[in-house]
Amino acid sequence: MSIWWSLHLRREAASVPLARRLLLGTMETAGVDPDICYDLAVALSEACANAVEHGGDATEDYRVTAFIDGDTCRIEVTDSGPGFRHCPAPPAPPHTAADRALPPAPVPTPAQAPAFAEDGRGLFLIEALTDHVRYRNRTGRPGAVVSFDKILKWREGAALPMAS
Repeated sequence: MSIWWSLHLRREAASVPLARRLLLGTMETAGVDPDICYDLAVALSEACANAVEHGGDATEDYRVTAFIDGDTCRIEVTDSGPGFRHCPAPPAPPHTAADRALPPAPVPTPAQAPAFAEDGRGLFLIEALTDHVRYRNRTGRPGAVVSFDKILKWREGAALPMAS
């Protein structure tokens, strides 16, 4: 047995807890371990918050799709914003010997977001709380897709694995 659902949500802050509550209710009813439920709820909240903040103009919505199939949960958040930008262009070649002695500045990645940063921790948290994350731009139209998977653990007597 598997569970699948998809939501089209307005790009407003109130949509984030709605998506989180639906995911938590589904996983708790299916019998997923509470720690796994919490990790996925936080990751989903961060992905939704990013879609609300960066996902296009205020009239557009975003989509959350969740699949629980066997021992894996996959969540996908799709928006209509500008998508993921490519890494910045490489810096100009150094002009002096002193410039050449300096190491190149690292390109920030989600895993390098500083703890004190106001922005940039959402992708870091998604990566830290899930097992596999994919970032891509939508094909053929503007927008970004963040999808992540987590291997599920089940409570004793859980409904979903017993029905498989």
